[in-house]
Amino acid sequence: MSDEMVWRRKDLLGIADLSAQEILMLLDTAESFVEVAERPIKKVPTLRGRTVINLFFENSTRTRSSFELAEKRLSADSLNFSGSSSALSKGESLIDTARNLEAMSPDLVVIRHQHPGVPHLLSKRLESGIINAGDGAHEHPTQALLDAFTIRRHKGRIEGLKVTIIGDIEHSRVVRSNIHLLTKLGAEVTVAGPRTMMPEAIDKMGVAVAYDLATALHDADVVMMLRVQLERHQKTLFPSTKEYFDLFGLTPRRLQMAKDDAIVMHPGPMNRGVEISSAVADGQRSVILDQVANGVAVRMAVLYLLMSSRSGGTEVRP
Repeated sequence: MSDEMVWRRKDLLGIADLSAQEILMLLDTAESFVEVAERPIKKVPTLRGRTVINLFFENSTRTRSSFELAEKRLSADSLNFSGSSSALSKGESLIDTARNLEAMSPDLVVIRHQHPGVPHLLSKRLESGIINAGDGAHEHPTQALLDAFTIRRHKGRIEGLKVTIIGDIEHSRVVRSNIHLLTKLGAEVTVAGPRTMMPEAIDKMGVAVAYDLATALHDADVVMMLRVQLERHQKTLFPSTKEYFDLFGLTPRRLQMAKDDAIVMHPGPMNRGVEISSAVADGQRSVILDQVANGVAVRMAVLYLLMSSRSGGTEVRP
Protein backbone atom coordinates (compact mmCIF):
# COMPACT_ATOMS: atom_id res chain seq x y z
CA MET A 1 0.00 0.00 0.00
CA SER A 2 1.03 3.62 -0.45
CA ASP A 3 1.84 6.03 2.36
CA GLU A 4 -1.60 7.55 1.81
CA MET A 5 -3.10 4.47 3.42
CA VAL A 6 -1.01 4.68 6.58
CA TRP A 7 -2.16 6.49 9.71
CA ARG A 8 0.48 8.95 10.93
CA ARG A 9 -1.17 11.00 13.71
CA LYS A 10 -0.13 10.55 17.33
CA ASP A 11 -3.37 12.06 18.72
CA LEU A 12 -7.05 12.49 17.92
CA LEU A 13 -7.83 15.97 19.24
CA GLY A 14 -10.70 16.99 16.97
CA ILE A 15 -12.29 16.63 13.56
CA ALA A 16 -11.30 20.13 12.42
CA ASP A 17 -7.68 19.01 11.86
CA LEU A 18 -8.52 15.85 9.91
CA SER A 19 -8.69 15.53 6.15
CA ALA A 20 -11.64 13.87 4.43
CA GLN A 21 -9.32 10.97 3.59
CA GLU A 22 -8.35 10.50 7.24
CA ILE A 23 -12.00 10.53 8.28
CA LEU A 24 -12.84 7.90 5.69
CA MET A 25 -9.85 5.84 6.86
CA LEU A 26 -11.27 5.87 10.41
CA LEU A 27 -14.75 4.92 9.20
CA ASP A 28 -13.47 2.14 6.94
CA THR A 29 -11.31 0.75 9.74
CA ALA A 30 -14.33 0.73 12.07
CA GLU A 31 -16.14 -1.51 9.59
CA SER A 32 -13.53 -4.18 10.17
CA PHE A 33 -14.26 -4.17 13.92
CA VAL A 34 -18.07 -4.40 13.77
CA GLU A 35 -18.11 -8.17 13.53
CA VAL A 36 -16.16 -8.56 16.78
CA ALA A 37 -19.39 -7.80 18.66
CA GLU A 38 -21.03 -10.74 16.90
CA ARG A 39 -18.46 -13.30 18.01
CA PRO A 40 -19.10 -15.77 20.85
CA ILE A 41 -15.92 -14.39 22.47
CA LYS A 42 -15.95 -10.66 21.78
CA LYS A 43 -12.22 -10.10 21.87
CA VAL A 44 -9.22 -9.79 19.56
CA PRO A 45 -5.53 -9.67 20.59
CA THR A 46 -4.77 -6.52 18.56
CA LEU A 47 -3.60 -4.35 21.50
CA ARG A 48 -2.46 -7.04 23.91
CA GLY A 49 0.23 -5.67 26.20
CA ARG A 50 -0.72 -2.05 25.51
CA THR A 51 -1.97 0.29 28.24
CA VAL A 52 -4.73 2.89 27.94
CA ILE A 53 -5.55 5.39 30.69
CA ASN A 54 -9.10 6.77 30.80
CA LEU A 55 -9.00 10.18 32.47
CA PHE A 56 -12.53 11.57 32.88
CA PHE A 57 -13.06 14.91 34.62
CA GLU A 58 -16.70 15.08 33.54
CA ASN A 59 -19.42 12.56 34.21
CA SER A 60 -20.05 10.23 31.32
CA THR A 61 -21.94 7.00 30.79
CA ARG A 62 -21.96 6.23 27.07
CA THR A 63 -18.55 7.64 26.12
CA ARG A 64 -16.62 6.18 29.03
CA SER A 65 -18.30 2.78 28.86
CA SER A 66 -17.80 2.68 25.10
CA PHE A 67 -14.08 3.42 25.36
CA GLU A 68 -13.61 0.89 28.15
CA LEU A 69 -15.43 -1.78 26.16
CA ALA A 70 -13.44 -0.93 23.02
CA GLU A 71 -10.20 -1.29 24.99
CA LYS A 72 -11.26 -4.63 26.46
CA ARG A 73 -12.28 -5.99 23.05
CA LEU A 74 -8.85 -5.08 21.71
CA SER A 75 -7.22 -6.82 24.74
CA ALA A 76 -5.60 -3.61 26.00
CA ASP A 77 -4.96 -3.02 29.70
CA SER A 78 -7.11 -0.16 30.99
CA LEU A 79 -6.60 2.15 33.95
CA ASN A 80 -9.55 4.34 34.89
CA PHE A 81 -9.43 7.69 36.72
CA SER A 82 -12.12 10.26 37.47
CA GLY A 83 -11.58 13.90 38.41
CA SER A 84 -13.23 13.49 41.80
CA SER A 85 -10.94 10.62 42.79
CA SER A 86 -7.71 12.01 41.37
CA ALA A 87 -5.04 14.10 43.10
CA LEU A 88 -6.51 17.13 41.34
CA SER A 89 -9.18 17.20 44.01
CA LYS A 90 -6.33 17.70 46.51
CA GLY A 91 -4.85 20.65 44.64
CA GLU A 92 -2.45 18.96 42.22
CA SER A 93 -2.18 20.66 38.83
CA LEU A 94 -3.45 18.99 35.68
CA ILE A 95 0.04 18.88 34.19
CA ASP A 96 1.50 17.26 37.32
CA THR A 97 -1.29 14.69 37.35
CA ALA A 98 -0.66 13.93 33.69
CA ARG A 99 3.09 13.64 34.22
CA ASN A 100 2.55 11.19 37.06
CA LEU A 101 0.32 9.13 34.81
CA GLU A 102 2.90 9.33 32.03
CA ALA A 103 5.45 7.87 34.44
CA MET A 104 3.35 4.71 34.37
CA SER A 105 4.22 4.40 30.65
CA PRO A 106 0.74 4.34 29.12
CA ASP A 107 0.47 4.11 25.34
CA LEU A 108 -2.69 6.19 25.07
CA VAL A 109 -4.63 8.57 27.31
CA VAL A 110 -8.35 9.14 26.73
CA ILE A 111 -9.38 12.43 28.32
CA ARG A 112 -12.70 14.18 28.87
CA HIS A 113 -12.58 17.65 30.44
CA GLN A 114 -14.97 20.52 31.06
CA HIS A 115 -12.52 23.09 29.70
CA PRO A 116 -11.78 23.38 25.97
CA GLY A 117 -8.20 22.83 24.88
CA VAL A 118 -7.10 20.49 27.67
CA PRO A 119 -6.45 17.53 25.33
CA HIS A 120 -4.39 19.82 23.08
CA LEU A 121 -2.34 20.98 26.08
CA LEU A 122 -1.61 17.42 27.17
CA SER A 123 -0.70 16.36 23.64
CA LYS A 124 2.13 18.90 23.68
CA ARG A 125 3.43 17.83 27.08
CA LEU A 126 3.11 14.05 26.99
CA GLU A 127 4.65 11.33 24.86
CA SER A 128 1.49 9.22 25.11
CA GLY A 129 -1.10 9.46 22.37
CA ILE A 130 -4.06 11.63 23.43
CA ILE A 131 -7.69 10.98 22.49
CA ASN A 132 -10.19 13.78 23.06
CA ALA A 133 -13.34 12.30 24.60
CA GLY A 134 -14.96 15.76 24.80
CA ASP A 135 -13.50 19.11 25.87
CA GLY A 136 -15.88 21.79 27.04
CA ALA A 137 -18.06 23.11 24.22
CA HIS A 138 -15.19 22.65 21.74
CA GLU A 139 -15.22 19.18 20.15
CA HIS A 140 -16.22 15.55 20.64
CA PRO A 141 -14.52 13.82 17.71
CA THR A 142 -15.41 10.19 18.39
CA GLN A 143 -19.11 11.10 18.71
CA ALA A 144 -19.03 12.73 15.27
CA LEU A 145 -17.24 9.69 13.85
CA LEU A 146 -19.80 7.26 15.25
CA ASP A 147 -22.62 9.49 14.00
CA ALA A 148 -21.13 9.52 10.49
CA PHE A 149 -20.54 5.77 10.68
CA THR A 150 -24.19 5.24 11.60
CA ILE A 151 -25.41 7.52 8.80
CA ARG A 152 -23.27 5.76 6.22
CA ARG A 153 -24.43 2.31 7.34
CA HIS A 154 -28.10 3.32 7.03
CA LYS A 155 -27.88 5.58 3.99
CA GLY A 156 -24.94 4.06 2.14
CA ARG A 157 -23.26 7.45 1.78
CA ILE A 158 -22.82 10.87 3.35
CA GLU A 159 -22.10 13.03 0.32
CA GLY A 160 -25.21 14.82 -0.91
CA LEU A 161 -27.36 14.07 2.14
CA LYS A 162 -29.26 16.81 3.93
CA VAL A 163 -28.52 16.54 7.64
CA THR A 164 -30.51 18.70 10.04
CA ILE A 165 -29.21 19.23 13.58
CA ILE A 166 -31.73 20.69 16.04
CA GLY A 167 -31.41 21.94 19.59
CA ASP A 168 -28.90 23.59 21.87
CA ILE A 169 -26.36 24.51 19.20
CA GLU A 170 -24.57 27.09 21.36
CA HIS A 171 -23.41 24.66 24.05
CA SER A 172 -22.85 21.54 21.96
CA ARG A 173 -19.37 20.16 21.27
CA VAL A 174 -21.09 17.37 19.33
CA VAL A 175 -22.50 19.78 16.76
CA ARG A 176 -19.12 21.39 16.12
CA SER A 177 -17.43 18.07 15.43
CA ASN A 178 -20.35 16.94 13.30
CA ILE A 179 -20.34 20.12 11.22
CA HIS A 180 -16.61 19.75 10.52
CA LEU A 181 -17.00 16.09 9.56
CA LEU A 182 -20.22 16.19 7.55
CA THR A 183 -19.28 19.22 5.48
CA LYS A 184 -15.86 17.71 4.71
CA LEU A 185 -17.61 14.60 3.39
CA GLY A 186 -20.04 16.60 1.24
CA ALA A 187 -23.24 16.65 3.26
CA GLU A 188 -25.57 19.67 3.34
CA VAL A 189 -25.95 20.64 7.00
CA THR A 190 -28.70 22.78 8.56
CA VAL A 191 -28.66 23.78 12.22
CA ALA A 192 -31.84 24.88 13.96
CA GLY A 193 -32.93 26.03 17.39
CA PRO A 194 -34.00 29.09 19.37
CA ARG A 195 -32.06 32.27 18.67
CA THR A 196 -30.88 32.24 22.29
CA MET A 197 -29.16 28.88 21.63
CA MET A 198 -27.61 29.77 18.29
CA PRO A 199 -23.99 31.00 18.30
CA GLU A 200 -23.17 34.08 16.29
CA ALA A 201 -21.70 33.56 12.82
CA ILE A 202 -22.18 29.79 12.87
CA ASP A 203 -23.12 30.07 9.19
CA LYS A 204 -19.43 30.75 8.55
CA MET A 205 -18.84 27.07 9.29
CA GLY A 206 -20.64 26.30 6.02
CA VAL A 207 -24.09 25.47 7.37
CA ALA A 208 -27.58 26.82 6.83
CA VAL A 209 -29.34 28.28 9.87
CA ALA A 210 -33.06 27.93 10.65
CA TYR A 211 -35.16 29.13 13.56
CA ASP A 212 -38.24 26.98 12.96
CA LEU A 213 -38.74 23.25 12.43
CA ALA A 214 -40.71 23.51 9.20
CA THR A 215 -37.75 25.10 7.44
CA ALA A 216 -35.18 22.88 9.11
CA LEU A 217 -36.92 19.55 8.53
CA HIS A 218 -37.96 20.07 4.90
CA ASP A 219 -36.42 17.31 2.77
CA ALA A 220 -34.06 16.19 5.56
CA ASP A 221 -32.43 12.76 5.13
CA VAL A 222 -31.08 12.75 8.68
CA VAL A 223 -32.53 14.48 11.75
CA MET A 224 -30.16 14.78 14.69
CA MET A 225 -31.60 16.08 17.95
CA LEU A 226 -29.38 17.63 20.62
CA ARG A 227 -29.88 17.64 24.36
CA VAL A 228 -30.73 20.95 26.02
CA GLN A 229 -27.67 21.34 28.25
CA LEU A 230 -29.21 23.11 31.20
CA GLU A 231 -26.08 22.55 33.29
CA ARG A 232 -24.06 24.77 30.92
CA HIS A 233 -26.56 27.63 30.80
CA GLN A 234 -25.68 30.82 32.65
CA LYS A 235 -29.12 32.31 32.14
CA THR A 236 -32.65 31.28 31.32
CA LEU A 237 -32.82 30.77 27.57
CA PHE A 238 -36.48 29.77 27.36
CA PRO A 239 -39.51 30.10 29.67
CA SER A 240 -40.01 26.36 30.30
CA THR A 241 -39.13 22.93 28.98
CA LYS A 242 -42.77 22.56 27.90
CA GLU A 243 -42.54 25.65 25.71
CA TYR A 244 -39.27 24.41 24.25
CA PHE A 245 -40.89 21.07 23.37
CA ASP A 246 -43.91 22.86 21.87
CA LEU A 247 -41.61 24.79 19.53
CA PHE A 248 -38.63 22.51 18.89
CA GLY A 249 -39.47 19.03 20.21
CA LEU A 250 -39.47 16.29 17.60
CA THR A 251 -42.83 14.52 17.41
CA PRO A 252 -44.17 11.97 14.89
CA ARG A 253 -46.21 14.71 13.20
CA ARG A 254 -43.21 16.99 12.82
CA LEU A 255 -41.03 14.15 11.58
CA GLN A 256 -43.39 13.88 8.61
CA MET A 257 -41.88 17.16 7.36
CA ALA A 258 -38.64 15.29 6.64
CA LYS A 259 -38.20 12.69 3.92
CA ASP A 260 -40.17 9.48 4.31
CA ASP A 261 -36.99 7.49 4.89
CA ALA A 262 -35.29 10.03 7.16
CA ILE A 263 -33.49 8.57 10.16
CA VAL A 264 -33.53 10.09 13.66
CA MET A 265 -30.40 10.41 15.80
CA HIS A 266 -29.50 11.68 19.26
CA PRO A 267 -26.05 11.65 20.93
CA GLY A 268 -27.61 11.15 24.36
CA PRO A 269 -28.51 11.43 27.07
CA MET A 270 -32.05 12.22 25.93
CA ASN A 271 -34.49 14.49 27.67
CA ARG A 272 -37.72 12.80 26.64
CA GLY A 273 -40.54 15.29 26.35
CA VAL A 274 -38.06 18.17 25.98
CA GLU A 275 -36.21 17.73 22.69
CA ILE A 276 -37.75 14.47 21.53
CA SER A 277 -40.91 12.48 22.16
CA SER A 278 -40.77 8.85 23.24
CA ALA A 279 -42.80 7.90 20.17
CA VAL A 280 -39.98 9.16 17.94
CA ALA A 281 -37.09 8.04 20.15
CA ASP A 282 -38.42 4.49 20.25
CA GLY A 283 -39.90 4.53 16.75
CA GLN A 284 -38.89 2.59 13.63
CA ARG A 285 -36.94 5.52 12.18
CA SER A 286 -34.80 5.96 15.28
CA VAL A 287 -31.19 4.75 15.02
CA ILE A 288 -30.21 5.98 18.47
CA LEU A 289 -29.30 2.55 19.83
CA ASP A 290 -27.36 1.83 16.65
CA GLN A 291 -25.26 4.91 17.44
CA VAL A 292 -24.39 3.42 20.83
CA ALA A 293 -23.46 0.05 19.34
CA ASN A 294 -21.44 1.63 16.52
CA GLY A 295 -19.55 3.76 19.02
CA VAL A 296 -17.61 0.73 20.23
CA ALA A 297 -16.39 -0.22 16.74
CA VAL A 298 -15.47 3.39 15.97
CA ARG A 299 -13.49 3.76 19.18
CA MET A 300 -11.76 0.45 18.52
CA ALA A 301 -10.70 1.89 15.17
CA VAL A 302 -9.39 5.08 16.81
CA LEU A 303 -7.40 3.12 19.40
CA TYR A 304 -6.01 0.79 16.74
CA LEU A 305 -4.92 3.54 14.35
CA LEU A 306 -3.36 5.75 17.01
CA MET A 307 -1.49 2.78 18.40
CA SER A 308 -0.31 1.92 14.89
CA SER A 309 1.26 5.37 14.55
CA ARG A 310 3.33 4.64 17.64
CA SER A 311 4.73 1.61 15.82
CA GLY A 312 5.82 3.67 12.82
CA GLY A 313 2.58 3.43 10.87
CA THR A 314 0.38 0.46 10.11
CA GLU A 315 -1.43 -0.19 6.89
CA VAL A 316 -5.19 0.03 7.21
CA ARG A 317 -6.90 -3.30 6.87
CA PRO A 318 -9.41 -3.62 3.99
